[in-house]
Amino acid sequence: MGLDHEQLYAAVARRDHSFDGAFVFAVRTTSVFCRPGCAARTPRRDNVLFFADASAAQSAGFRACRRCRPLEAPGVAPDWVRGLFVQIERTGAPLTARQMRAAGVHPARASRWFQEHMGMSFRAFQHSLRLGASIDALRAGASVGDAAAAARFESESGFRDAFERALGHAPSRLPANARSVRLARLTTALGDVLLGACDEGVCLLEFLDRDTLPGQLAALRKVLGPALRLGDHPLLARAAAQVQSYFAGELREFDLPLLAPGTDFEQRVWAELRRIPYGRTLSYAQLATHIGRPTATRAVAGANSRNRIAVIIPCHRVIAADGGLGGYAGSVWRKERLLELEGAR
Repeated sequence: MGLDHEQLYAAVARRDHSFDGAFVFAVRTTSVFCRPGCAARTPRRDNVLFFADASAAQSAGFRACRRCRPLEAPGVAPDWVRGLFVQIERTGAPLTARQMRAAGVHPARASRWFQEHMGMSFRAFQHSLRLGASIDALRAGASVGDAAAAARFESESGFRDAFERALGHAPSRLPANARSVRLARLTTALGDVLLGACDEGVCLLEFLDRDTLPGQLAALRKVLGPALRLGDHPLLARAAAQVQSYFAGELREFDLPLLAPGTDFEQRVWAELRRIPYGRTLSYAQLATHIGRPTATRAVAGANSRNRIAVIIPCHRVIAADGGLGGYAGSVWRKERLLELEGAR
């Protein structure tokens, strides 16, 4: 990454998760190696060694930290989280606390994970999925009672109240543009991503470990509505196939309709990002010049960070003027890997 050991230690001292995957550090006094973002107490600089990856640290005689689990792929959701996604998608019904405990998952643990990574509790996430099921049923011509049953509400009156609180109108007055955003979790070579699409286009592609994902998802739900569904949408399946082909090095250009609500300025920046060819890069200053705003470099960087459709809208192709990577909300190490995949580094 072109960083010296003092810069790497600074990342460890501030527990910078954006460097997870870029290197590991080992502590001589404990014989343990960790991710840069490990929450354990920061060791003294003279006790720290740096390694490119976990295998190098193990070869030097260090063992993996049980707290930050550096042997696991960075950005990959735990197996129990994957299990929850699979079970909800398979049954279409909300999971009860008893069912979760039977599967070995404490409800409080699930709530914490979803609050941290999705910006809502697991209960709120499941509630949003039920609203999505009801909207799809209503759009297909179902009665209010049948929509309540499809969404697994215990009573029609409870469904009406929940629907009106969430969407601001009764289910019998469903607007023509009411929609549910379909979500899918994909595992890629650079970590798990959350992919979202609705009838109008792909609207979300973000890495699950990104700190700003909860805010991005909240902004999306504010614009497009709070109803979510898991999987089962033709565009979502098509997008998932293209994303996997991209990470396999088999796809250079995405062919997908996109839905990216934003300001006029953001729309201009995102449109220009899509014009950067595969394997090429632009500086932030060049990007600002391309949209006719040469003095708006910082504003361009801000619009980049608010891009909700990573990789497909390739904000990773924008670098610093000196050729350095610059920032990347999805982690700097991931930006470097994406550029390496495209042959731009």
